[in-house]
Amino acid sequence: MADASVQPALHDDTHRSPLKGRPEDVPARQPKVGGWHFTEWGCEFVGTAFQLFLGFSIVALMEVPGGPGVSLIPSDDARLALIGVAFGVLAAIVALSPIGRRSGAHLNPAVTLGFYVRRNTHGHDLLGYSLAQSLGALVAAVGFAAAWGSWARQVGNARTAPATGINDWAAVGIEAAITFGLLMTIFLMVSSSVTARWTPAVVTAALSGLIWAGAPRTGASMNPARTLGPDIAAGNFSALWVYVVGPLAGAALAAGVFTLVARERTTLTAKLFHDPAYPSTQRTELPAKPHRASGQTNGRRDLVWPPDGPRAQRASDAA
Repeated sequence: MADASVQPALHDDTHRSPLKGRPEDVPARQPKVGGWHFTEWGCEFVGTAFQLFLGFSIVALMEVPGGPGVSLIPSDDARLALIGVAFGVLAAIVALSPIGRRSGAHLNPAVTLGFYVRRNTHGHDLLGYSLAQSLGALVAAVGFAAAWGSWARQVGNARTAPATGINDWAAVGIEAAITFGLLMTIFLMVSSSVTARWTPAVVTAALSGLIWAGAPRTGASMNPARTLGPDIAAGNFSALWVYVVGPLAGAALAAGVFTLVARERTTLTAKLFHDPAYPSTQRTELPAKPHRASGQTNGRRDLVWPPDGPRAQRASDAA
């Protein structure tokens, strides 16, 4: 029989999906697990390639001189805001899709690193997700260059580089700052069962503002994979280190600051849209189906309710 201490998770108002299946498959809190998670890594590969290919395409439509974006929307600020909204909407589409519900739709090694520092993500997934995201970004960049031809070349094949007058270390600081803002937004949203379901919408709004603020200075990558893919496709790595160091430092800083300023809260899930009908290889305090690699059932006695507190953090970390 399932431990009564986990029963509130099975009736959490946050999730309306019927909980069906064998008793051992009933959604419950889950620990992070290691191993070869090819399904989750494949989801990150596909999701990253989808988001970035379409995102790069929107950049071309908006920014090519004489193109439809410049003609219809003369304001640089307005176009940048719309590009930010587009990247956010594409990320939300992935998060809400079956592949995003399975992997969590990180689509960004900095996001995965943030959840690793927060102890939601196993080291195996940190490496597997980051590799899958980087390969997805490379496929997106190569596909963008092939599909858009001269338009892709006119926007630098979607490469990010510091603007004229911005030195590399200043660019590192800008990328760290805007990535910090993105990760803090995500952590705040997923630290409450009430707000977790709205994470894709709020991240869309956050990306709009962050890209608008950062793009004129650094291109507002916030994502090492997003820069690595176009750099490999173009064979130009002159500023790659900026977009590795900056976003990863910003993500790690966000994880540390969140721990300090929100001691009574924990990141309940490492998924941008949490669905209890899907298994999770990452630590979750919201109900999820057990991952086959975990060997766990819904009868775990070391997981406590409510999840919004340090006791839940300690119990899940011990797992």
